[in-house]
Amino acid sequence: MTRSSVGPVTPDDLDLAVRLAVQLLRGAPAAAWDGEAGSLEWSCWETVEHLADDLFAYAAQLGPRTPPSEREVPFVWQRRRPEGPANVVFADREAGPDGLLQVLEACGALLVAMVRVTPASVRSHHVFGKADPEGFAAMGVVETLVHTHDLAAGLGLDWRPPADLCARTLARLFPDAPADADPWTALLWCTGRTELPGRPRLSTWRWHGEPGY
Repeated sequence: MTRSSVGPVTPDDLDLAVRLAVQLLRGAPAAAWDGEAGSLEWSCWETVEHLADDLFAYAAQLGPRTPPSEREVPFVWQRRRPEGPANVVFADREAGPDGLLQVLEACGALLVAMVRVTPASVRSHHVFGKADPEGFAAMGVVETLVHTHDLAAGLGLDWRPPADLCARTLARLFPDAPADADPWTALLWCTGRTELPGRPRLSTWRWHGEPGY
Protein backbone atom coordinates (compact mmCIF):
# COMPACT_ATOMS: atom_id res chain seq x y z
CA MET A 1 0.00 0.00 0.00
CA THR A 2 1.60 3.26 -1.12
CA ARG A 3 0.69 6.91 -0.88
CA SER A 4 0.50 7.16 -4.65
CA SER A 5 -1.96 4.26 -4.88
CA VAL A 6 -4.43 5.43 -2.22
CA GLY A 7 -4.07 9.22 -2.24
CA PRO A 8 -3.65 11.75 0.57
CA VAL A 9 -5.69 12.12 3.73
CA THR A 10 -7.99 15.12 3.30
CA PRO A 11 -10.15 17.33 5.51
CA ASP A 12 -13.14 15.54 3.97
CA ASP A 13 -11.75 12.24 5.26
CA LEU A 14 -11.62 13.62 8.79
CA ASP A 15 -15.09 15.10 8.47
CA LEU A 16 -16.41 11.73 7.31
CA ALA A 17 -14.73 9.86 10.17
CA VAL A 18 -16.24 12.15 12.81
CA ARG A 19 -19.64 12.15 11.13
CA LEU A 20 -19.77 8.34 10.97
CA ALA A 21 -18.63 8.04 14.59
CA VAL A 22 -21.25 10.46 15.88
CA GLN A 23 -23.93 8.74 13.81
CA LEU A 24 -23.02 5.38 15.36
CA LEU A 25 -22.74 6.68 18.91
CA ARG A 26 -26.18 8.29 18.78
CA GLY A 27 -27.53 4.73 18.83
CA ALA A 28 -25.91 3.90 22.18
CA PRO A 29 -28.11 2.99 25.16
CA ALA A 30 -28.29 5.93 27.57
CA ALA A 31 -27.40 3.71 30.53
CA ALA A 32 -24.19 2.39 28.95
CA TRP A 33 -22.06 5.54 28.95
CA ASP A 34 -20.47 4.94 32.35
CA GLY A 35 -19.27 1.44 31.39
CA GLU A 36 -15.68 0.86 30.25
CA ALA A 37 -14.79 1.50 26.61
CA GLY A 38 -13.52 -1.85 25.36
CA SER A 39 -10.04 -2.61 26.69
CA LEU A 40 -9.53 0.93 27.99
CA GLU A 41 -9.70 1.82 31.68
CA TRP A 42 -11.82 4.87 30.86
CA SER A 43 -15.58 5.01 30.75
CA CYS A 44 -17.30 5.48 27.42
CA TRP A 45 -18.15 9.06 28.44
CA GLU A 46 -14.50 9.77 29.30
CA THR A 47 -13.34 8.21 26.03
CA VAL A 48 -15.51 10.55 23.97
CA GLU A 49 -14.18 13.48 25.99
CA HIS A 50 -10.63 12.26 25.33
CA LEU A 51 -11.35 11.93 21.60
CA ALA A 52 -12.86 15.42 21.46
CA ASP A 53 -9.84 16.72 23.37
CA ASP A 54 -7.45 15.08 20.87
CA LEU A 55 -9.21 16.75 17.95
CA PHE A 56 -9.21 20.10 19.74
CA ALA A 57 -5.52 19.78 20.62
CA TYR A 58 -4.52 18.96 17.03
CA ALA A 59 -6.45 21.97 15.79
CA ALA A 60 -4.73 24.13 18.41
CA GLN A 61 -1.27 22.98 17.27
CA LEU A 62 -2.00 24.49 13.86
CA GLY A 63 -3.47 27.70 15.28
CA PRO A 64 -0.53 29.95 16.26
CA ARG A 65 0.97 32.13 13.54
CA THR A 66 4.28 30.49 14.41
CA PRO A 67 3.34 26.90 15.38
CA PRO A 68 5.37 25.40 18.23
CA SER A 69 8.22 23.14 17.15
CA GLU A 70 9.32 21.67 20.48
CA ARG A 71 6.19 21.34 22.62
CA GLU A 72 2.41 21.37 22.61
CA VAL A 73 0.49 24.61 22.93
CA PRO A 74 0.56 25.04 26.74
CA PHE A 75 -3.03 24.60 27.80
CA VAL A 76 -3.63 23.22 31.29
CA TRP A 77 -4.65 19.57 31.11
CA GLN A 78 -6.37 18.05 34.13
CA ARG A 79 -7.99 14.80 35.24
CA ARG A 80 -11.46 14.58 36.73
CA ARG A 81 -10.38 11.38 38.52
CA PRO A 82 -6.90 9.86 38.98
CA GLU A 83 -7.37 7.11 36.39
CA GLY A 84 -9.19 9.28 33.86
CA PRO A 85 -7.78 11.02 30.78
CA ALA A 86 -6.02 14.38 31.13
CA ASN A 87 -8.07 16.84 29.06
CA VAL A 88 -8.67 20.47 28.33
CA VAL A 89 -12.11 19.62 26.95
CA PHE A 90 -14.91 18.24 29.13
CA ALA A 91 -18.62 17.94 28.41
CA ASP A 92 -21.37 19.12 30.74
CA ARG A 93 -22.93 15.96 32.18
CA GLU A 94 -26.27 17.73 32.52
CA ALA A 95 -26.40 17.99 28.71
CA GLY A 96 -26.45 14.17 28.50
CA PRO A 97 -25.11 12.02 25.65
CA ASP A 98 -26.51 14.40 23.03
CA GLY A 99 -24.44 17.21 24.51
CA LEU A 100 -21.38 14.98 24.71
CA LEU A 101 -21.63 14.14 21.02
CA GLN A 102 -22.15 17.80 20.17
CA VAL A 103 -18.82 18.53 21.91
CA LEU A 104 -17.21 15.81 19.78
CA GLU A 105 -18.71 17.24 16.59
CA ALA A 106 -17.56 20.76 17.48
CA CYS A 107 -13.96 19.69 18.16
CA GLY A 108 -13.88 17.65 14.97
CA ALA A 109 -15.13 20.66 13.01
CA LEU A 110 -12.35 22.82 14.50
CA LEU A 111 -9.68 20.42 13.25
CA VAL A 112 -11.32 20.06 9.83
CA ALA A 113 -11.39 23.85 9.49
CA MET A 114 -7.77 24.30 10.58
CA VAL A 115 -6.54 21.64 8.16
CA ARG A 116 -8.44 23.31 5.32
CA VAL A 117 -6.96 26.77 5.89
CA THR A 118 -3.40 25.95 7.01
CA PRO A 119 -0.72 25.98 4.26
CA ALA A 120 0.78 22.58 3.50
CA SER A 121 4.24 23.96 4.29
CA VAL A 122 3.38 24.46 7.99
CA ARG A 123 4.90 22.08 10.53
CA SER A 124 3.96 21.77 14.20
CA HIS A 125 5.07 19.65 17.13
CA HIS A 126 3.71 16.23 17.95
CA VAL A 127 5.44 13.63 20.10
CA PHE A 128 5.22 11.18 17.17
CA GLY A 129 6.88 13.55 14.72
CA LYS A 130 6.58 17.16 13.60
CA ALA A 131 3.56 17.09 11.30
CA ASP A 132 2.00 19.01 8.45
CA PRO A 133 -1.75 19.72 8.22
CA GLU A 134 -2.38 16.43 6.40
CA GLY A 135 -0.56 14.62 9.20
CA PHE A 136 -2.79 16.21 11.82
CA ALA A 137 -5.85 15.28 9.76
CA ALA A 138 -4.63 11.69 9.59
CA MET A 139 -3.99 11.66 13.35
CA GLY A 140 -7.52 12.88 13.88
CA VAL A 141 -8.83 10.08 11.66
CA VAL A 142 -6.85 7.44 13.59
CA GLU A 143 -8.04 8.76 16.95
CA THR A 144 -11.64 8.81 15.73
CA LEU A 145 -11.65 5.38 14.12
CA VAL A 146 -9.87 3.45 16.87
CA HIS A 147 -11.57 5.15 19.81
CA THR A 148 -14.92 4.56 18.15
CA HIS A 149 -13.84 0.91 18.00
CA ASP A 150 -13.22 1.06 21.78
CA LEU A 151 -16.56 2.76 22.32
CA ALA A 152 -18.44 0.30 20.13
CA ALA A 153 -17.10 -2.56 22.23
CA GLY A 154 -18.24 -0.87 25.43
CA LEU A 155 -21.61 0.27 24.12
CA GLY A 156 -22.58 -2.92 22.28
CA LEU A 157 -22.46 -1.39 18.79
CA ASP A 158 -21.11 -2.65 15.46
CA TRP A 159 -18.39 -0.49 13.88
CA ARG A 160 -16.44 -0.96 10.68
CA PRO A 161 -15.24 2.21 8.92
CA PRO A 162 -14.67 2.46 5.15
CA ALA A 163 -11.66 0.50 3.90
CA ASP A 164 -10.41 3.32 1.66
CA LEU A 165 -10.39 5.74 4.60
CA CYS A 166 -8.35 3.27 6.64
CA ALA A 167 -5.98 2.67 3.71
CA ARG A 168 -5.18 6.36 3.24
CA THR A 169 -4.58 6.77 6.96
CA LEU A 170 -2.29 3.75 7.11
CA ALA A 171 -0.29 4.96 4.12
CA ARG A 172 0.21 8.38 5.73
CA LEU A 173 1.05 7.38 9.30
CA PHE A 174 1.99 3.68 9.34
CA PRO A 175 4.33 3.01 6.40
CA ASP A 176 5.25 -0.42 7.79
CA ALA A 177 1.64 -1.60 8.19
CA PRO A 178 1.12 -5.25 7.18
CA ALA A 179 0.04 -5.43 3.57
CA ASP A 180 -1.55 -8.89 3.90
CA ALA A 181 -4.43 -7.72 6.12
CA ASP A 182 -7.48 -5.69 5.18
CA PRO A 183 -6.94 -1.98 5.97
CA TRP A 184 -9.26 -1.81 9.00
CA THR A 185 -7.78 -4.89 10.65
CA ALA A 186 -4.28 -3.61 9.85
CA LEU A 187 -5.10 -0.28 11.49
CA LEU A 188 -6.37 -2.04 14.61
CA TRP A 189 -3.16 -4.07 14.74
CA CYS A 190 -0.97 -0.99 14.25
CA THR A 191 -2.71 0.68 17.21
CA GLY A 192 -2.39 -2.27 19.57
CA ARG A 193 -6.00 -3.41 19.46
CA THR A 194 -5.83 -6.84 17.86
CA GLU A 195 -3.46 -9.59 16.80
CA LEU A 196 -2.85 -10.94 13.31
CA PRO A 197 -1.70 -14.37 12.16
CA GLY A 198 1.99 -14.53 13.01
CA ARG A 199 1.85 -11.06 14.58
CA PRO A 200 1.00 -10.78 18.28
CA ARG A 201 -0.94 -7.82 19.61
CA LEU A 202 1.37 -4.82 20.07
CA SER A 203 1.96 -3.60 23.61
CA THR A 204 3.64 -0.38 22.39
CA TRP A 205 3.13 1.42 19.10
CA ARG A 206 3.46 4.76 17.37
CA TRP A 207 2.68 6.48 14.10
CA HIS A 208 4.97 8.70 12.02
CA GLY A 209 3.62 12.22 11.75
CA GLU A 210 6.47 13.62 9.68
CA PRO A 211 5.55 14.17 6.03
CA GLY A 212 7.48 12.03 3.57
CA TYR A 213 8.48 9.46 6.19
